[in-house]
Amino acid sequence: MMNYRAARFSIFLISAFLFLAPSLSAQTVPTDDESVKNGETLFKNNCYSCHRVKEKWTGPALAGYQNRVPSIEWTIAWVKNSAKLIASGDEYANKIYNEYNKSQMTAFTNLKDEEILDILAYVEVEAAKPDAAPVVVTEDGAAPAAGVPSAYINAIIIGMIVILLLLLVVLGFIVSTLKRVVENRNLSEEEKEVVESPITLSTVTRSPGFIFLVIFLVTTVGFKTVIDGLFTIGVQQGYAPKQPIAFSHKIHAGENEVNCKYCHTGVMKGKQANIPSPNICMNCHTQIKTESPEIKKIYAAIGYDPATGTYSGKTEPIKWVRIHNIPDLAYFNHAQHVNVAGIECQTCHGPIEEMEVVYQYSLLTMGWCIDCHRKTEVNGKDNAYYDKLIQLHEQSKGKNNKMKVEDIGGLECAKCHY
Repeated sequence: MMNYRAARFSIFLISAFLFLAPSLSAQTVPTDDESVKNGETLFKNNCYSCHRVKEKWTGPALAGYQNRVPSIEWTIAWVKNSAKLIASGDEYANKIYNEYNKSQMTAFTNLKDEEILDILAYVEVEAAKPDAAPVVVTEDGAAPAAGVPSAYINAIIIGMIVILLLLLVVLGFIVSTLKRVVENRNLSEEEKEVVESPITLSTVTRSPGFIFLVIFLVTTVGFKTVIDGLFTIGVQQGYAPKQPIAFSHKIHAGENEVNCKYCHTGVMKGKQANIPSPNICMNCHTQIKTESPEIKKIYAAIGYDPATGTYSGKTEPIKWVRIHNIPDLAYFNHAQHVNVAGIECQTCHGPIEEMEVVYQYSLLTMGWCIDCHRKTEVNGKDNAYYDKLIQLHEQSKGKNNKMKVEDIGGLECAKCHY
């Protein structure tokens, strides 16, 4: 009897679990502001390179995803590893895969379920927003410019030039008139000495004092030029070498707003930001700009045939030319500055999103780095590591004296040279 009751109870528990399991495991998209804000950051860092919310990009538009996908759980599985879902024979996964010319979506195994749900929360909020009002254009097709029209600026400049020319004419007339007045007067001996002074341009330029002054100025300028030249040895500011493939950061990082970290994957976890591999390029360029001569250079390097979508296996490296060079005696770590300090790429590399051809924007000298460490405040927000240091610093130097990088050893020689 006891075994029979135990068996019935076990069957009841199993049945209850099977009945409740779907409701217990069902995922729901959060709606709170914090989740949406976190989702926006995650979306821009991980998804924005290939997706937009309301328009088709490299991948499909994400607005209305909930009406297309089988379930939230399916979406999470797809984001984490789409290849696994396709290989399992999932019907909808294979439909998307074939619709987008069998382009493989990047696997985001590092994202947690909660983070993917936050991304979906952001997508839903953005999708619900009304579309932006269209930009009003003029008859020539250009958008109206803000500020003072360029025609007014040109008129002002021309007016200033005319005024300067009139002033020169008036001054010349005054000098001519004064000269005639002086010549027609009966001058006293003292006045004659002033007017007929032997000091002329010729006597001044031949005087020992003038010759010494000229030699001194020439020597000073020459010496300063030599010193400035010595200080620029090894400095490559403005260096913009020709690359084997014409890659435009203005198009990718500027117009298309591709996040720097999407291509330069090492910037968050290592010393080097690393040159993107052709595989990252192919995430988009199996479909986009396939006819471009520059993209064909990538195809040739990796042995890809765009007509058949197959790889020959014959590869050769793309010989990119390094732009930003730091001496071997100096150590610099990208991850430390990007992850811990929260430094933006543009701080050191300049307006990279505006560059057709990348060039070295900053000096990247020792003095430049030291100056930055002296001026930059330590970013202690949401970083418990610095809490005690900031507290001790404020106790010793006052709350108004913010803790700079130099206060935590940023000027020690061994920080960069060891």
